[in-house]
Amino acid sequence: MAVAALVQLVLPMALILGLMYVMIILPQKKKDKKTQQMLNSLQVGWSVTTIGGIVGKIINIKDDEIYIESGVDKNKILVKRWAIKDVVKPVEG
Repeated sequence: MAVAALVQLVLPMALILGLMYVMIILPQKKKDKKTQQMLNSLQVGWSVTTIGGIVGKIINIKDDEIYIESGVDKNKILVKRWAIKDVVKPVEG
């Protein structure tokens, strides 16, 4: 009897934890991997948007720092690589 009660207690908890892993953790890992791949493939000339909403064109990349040019006055801004949210690659023609 004690074993049956233990199984009734542990089995639902294990199923819930397994379901949480599949529904929450795996998609987040996939998203993180895609984001890291995007950040590692940045190139000079690409247009980027930062997490703060600044839109600009990459003019220089040094390790973890990226210099972007933004606005009509072509202001140069230094941002960290992790602060890049979105990338627009130029169309090759």
